[in-house]
Order: sequence, then C-alpha cells, then structure tokens
Amino acid sequence: MKRAIALHAAGAVALLAALACAPAQAQTLYKLIDRNGKVTYAQEAPKDFDGKVIRIDVNPNANTATLPKFQPPATKPRAAAGSTDVRALRERVAERKAALEHAQNDPAEEDVQWVGNAGGGTRRVPTESYRRRLAELERSLKEAEDELHAAEKNAR
Repeated sequence: MKRAIALHAAGAVALLAALACAPAQAQTLYKLIDRNGKVTYAQEAPKDFDGKVIRIDVNPNANTATLPKFQPPATKPRAAAGSTDVRALRERVAERKAALEHAQNDPAEEDVQWVGNAGGGTRRVPTESYRRRLAELERSLKEAEDELHAAEKNAR
C-alpha cells in the first residue's frame, strides 16, 4: 500500500477538499474499511487488503457551484415622523403593567399607615400620596394601551 493515509472523518473532508484544488482532471481515491471499522484512505488500490475497498472517483469539474449574486436584505422604509413603532409600544405597555403590579403588590412602608379599629387592633390604610401614585400608574398604562391599539390598527 503506497502512501496510505489514516484519517478521521474531518481529515477525509480536508483530503477531498485538497484533491478538489488539484489540477482539473479526474482523480481516484480509495476508501479502505478494515474488519474493525477503521477507515483509511489511499491513492492506490491495495493488493492484499482484508476488508472493504470503495473506489471514489473525484471529478473537480463536476463539483462546482454557481452562487447567486449577493443581494443585501431589503430594509423597511423608516417610519415617518410622528408614527409609532408597535414593538416599542408593546414594550412600553409591558413595562407600565409591571410597574403598576409592583406598586400594588409591594407597597413601600411610607405608602401605608396603620389606623386603629373601633373594637381594637389596627389595619393598613393606603396614604393619599400612594393612591395618587397608583392612579398615575393606571392612567399611564391606559395611555400606552390606547397608543398601542391605535398603532396596531394603523399597521393593518
């Protein structure tokens, strides 16, 4: 066996690529698989080989591809001044919902005051500033939702 080259799968690809770069004439390569499954490549057929021999004819002229001319992706026209981006509006709505839910579910210590009950004990009562802040968060969310609905309607 003259110049047998033991290769792994990645090596086989490199060898085939190297053969494709050689002068444009038909070339023959032999894939040798022994009884243990070891793969070896050779440039000439072996005389006394106890395994499977697969002849591979490589024609560099047949292995060409014509690639299409590169076309840059089409870009959307920029939105006109005053128009709105639906994705940005959705993010704004999500942020404002999260802010409102956080304020409702986790009021700060200064957002509530403790008031005594007539029969004893105390209860939490929201402060006036906390109520105003919640009302402002709700109004802000409603405005963002209205903007989003209008933008989605115009996008159709």
